Amino acid sequence: MSAYSLTVNGRRHSVDVDADTPLLWVLRDNLGYMGTKYGCGVGVCGTCVVIVNGAAERACMLTIDLADGADIMTIEGLSRDRSHPLQRAWIEEQVPQCGYCQSGQILGAYALLEKKSDPSDTDIDDAMSDYLCRCGTYQRIRRAIHRAAEGMNNVARR
Repeated sequence: MSAYSLTVNGRRHSVDVDADTPLLWVLRDNLGYMGTKYGCGVGVCGTCVVIVNGAAERACMLTIDLADGADIMTIEGLSRDRSHPLQRAWIEEQVPQCGYCQSGQILGAYALLEKKSDPSDTDIDDAMSDYLCRCGTYQRIRRAIHRAAEGMNNVARR
């Protein structure tokens, strides 16, 4: 076991775990960030996506030795009161059915909007194509991303 450090949602943490421990389990089991969910465990579904140094990463596949020193944002770091435009749009468009994959979906959408502030349907479909939603709310997800982009652009113009 070794000590690793990382910053999660602006807060510095140190953990003593095996080098090959997935970031997902460090976040959930060691640090208590329960918003990041386990989906498939093989990097396919996107349920466990977090933002690592500005990029969407699958926390089930990223080991702590590779995340050492990283700046990480989980769904808990997007906003404390669901006031982020993405969270508001998700609620307004009634995206979640079961809700299980939504933290990964939202952070994937966040990564997209950080790169493209006004994405087209094709941009959204391309960016979100490897996120699986068992409830099939893909059309609502697309509408929510457009709504969030509009909200974020309105805030930026002020």
